[in-house]
Amino acid sequence: PAKQAARCGSFLARVLWEAGVPRDVLYSVQLSEREFGQQLISDPRVNQVILTGGFETAQLFRQFRPDLHLLAETSGKNAIVITESGDLDLAAKDLAQSAFGHAGQKCSAASIGILVGGVATSERFHRQLLDATESMVVAWPTNPESRIGPVIEPANGKLLTALTTLNKGEKWLREPRQLDDTGQLWSPGIRTGVRPGSSTHLIEFFGPHLSLMAARSLDHAVEIQNHVDYGLTAGLHSLNADEVAFWLDRVAAGNVYINRGITGAIVRRQPFGGWKKSAIGPGTKAGGPNYLFGLGRWSKSSSEPTTAVLDTTVKDLLLIAKAHVSTSDYDELFRSACNDEVAMVEHFGQSHDESQLESERNVLRYVPSGCVLYLGPDATPFEWWRSLIAWVRTPGNELGYAVDIPVGLNSTLGLHNKTLLPINEGDLLAEIQHGHDPRVRVVGATAEFHNTHGRGDVTLAMYDQPVTEAGRIELLPYFKEQAISITAHRFGNPVPWVTELAV
Repeated sequence: PAKQAARCGSFLARVLWEAGVPRDVLYSVQLSEREFGQQLISDPRVNQVILTGGFETAQLFRQFRPDLHLLAETSGKNAIVITESGDLDLAAKDLAQSAFGHAGQKCSAASIGILVGGVATSERFHRQLLDATESMVVAWPTNPESRIGPVIEPANGKLLTALTTLNKGEKWLREPRQLDDTGQLWSPGIRTGVRPGSSTHLIEFFGPHLSLMAARSLDHAVEIQNHVDYGLTAGLHSLNADEVAFWLDRVAAGNVYINRGITGAIVRRQPFGGWKKSAIGPGTKAGGPNYLFGLGRWSKSSSEPTTAVLDTTVKDLLLIAKAHVSTSDYDELFRSACNDEVAMVEHFGQSHDESQLESERNVLRYVPSGCVLYLGPDATPFEWWRSLIAWVRTPGNELGYAVDIPVGLNSTLGLHNKTLLPINEGDLLAEIQHGHDPRVRVVGATAEFHNTHGRGDVTLAMYDQPVTEAGRIELLPYFKEQAISITAHRFGNPVPWVTELAV
C-alpha cells in the first residue's frame, strides 16, 4: 500500500490471512524507498499489476517497465449537473455529500456542480447548498459527530492551491479554512464563477473543495461535464424524463447517477470503473460480471457447437474466409461466429439490472468502445479471420488495420460501414494513440513490435491476449461498460417514467 495507508493495508492483510487466505498467496509489503518499489514493479517475474491510485502513478509504473500489464483505476474530475427541472433541495444535499464526504478524498467524489439556466442564479439553491455543507461537522474521527474528517496528509501542491487561491473571475461562496496546525483538517470550500477550460475546471484537487459552474442549457452542461480528461463518475438531477434520456445518450463516464449522490458504488448494483484517463489498461469494472476476464490469460480450445442465426455481415465474411482457411479452421470459425451471436444477444446487446430493486434502477449496459483491430503478419489464418469476424459483429467500431488485406475484402466490409486499412506495423501506435479512449485489439504482431513498443502510452488499452472461440472474450474489447443508477421513487412513491425509461 501507499505509505499514507500502510497501517490500513497491514490490517486488511491480517484480516484476510485470518480468514484463510494462504500467506504464500497474499503478501503485504511496505517499501520504504522509491527505488525498491521500482525494482519490484520492473521485475519480469511480476506478471501483472492492479493499481488504485493517481493517473500520474500509473504513468510512473509504465515508465518503470514499458511492457508491464497494468490495470488501474485512477483519477476523476466528477461533476453533477443540476437542471431547473430538478428537486433543488435534494440536489443541494446530494451535491454537498458527494463533494465533502470522506473530506472529498474519494476518487468518485463530486468536484464540480454544473448549474443549468436559472439554477446558477437561484438564491434558494445556493442557500440550501450552504446549509447542507455547514451542517456537516468537521472534526477528527475521535469526535462521534464528525461528518468530514481530515485529509490523509497535510494539504500541499494542487490541493493547497485550490484551498487558498482563486483564479480570475472566481469568488468564494464558502471560503475553506485550516482548522488546526496539522494541515489536515479543513473546512469545506465552495467557489463560484469557474470558467470552462480553466485549471479549476480541469484539474483534480482531491480534497474538500467544490467548484460551481454555470451552463446555458443541458447541452452546454454536458459539454462542460465531458470536457475533462477523466470519466469516472457523473451525476444529473432532473425530474424531466426527456432531459434524463438526453443526458444518458451523451454523458462520458463509467458510473452515472440520476437524482442521487455519485459516491458509494455497491458491488453488483453499480460495478465500478471509469472511462478515458480514469481507467488504465484492458480491464473491466470491479464488482461486475466481466472483472475476472482481464485477470488471467485465456487459451484456445474447441467449444461446443451452438445454434444461432448469424448476422448477414458475418455470413458474408465466412463465405470469403472459406477460400483462405482449412476445413478444420472453417469449422472453428463457424463455431466462433455462433458464439459471438449468442454473446451479442444474451449479453452485450442488452442492458442488465441484476438487483431488480423497486426503489432504484441499477443498469449495466454496453457502449461501443471504438476499439481498433490490428491484424499483424504473424497471425495464423484462424486468428486472422476469427478476429475479423468478432470485430465486424460489433457496432460502432469502424476502423481496422492489417499488414496484408485480401483483394476485394474491403468491398464487403464497406457495405457494413467497416474499413480495413493497410499499415506498416511500426506506424500502428502513432496512428491510433489519440483521442480520449484509445483501444487496440492486437493479433499476430511480431516479437519486434512488442519489444520495441511495449504496451505503448499508458492511456492506450492494448488487448493482445490469445485468440479464442469464445464470444464473451473476443467481443469484450469492443465495448465499454457503463453502470447507471437512477432513483425510482419520490418520497417512497414509485416514479413511472423511471421504470419506462429506455436505458
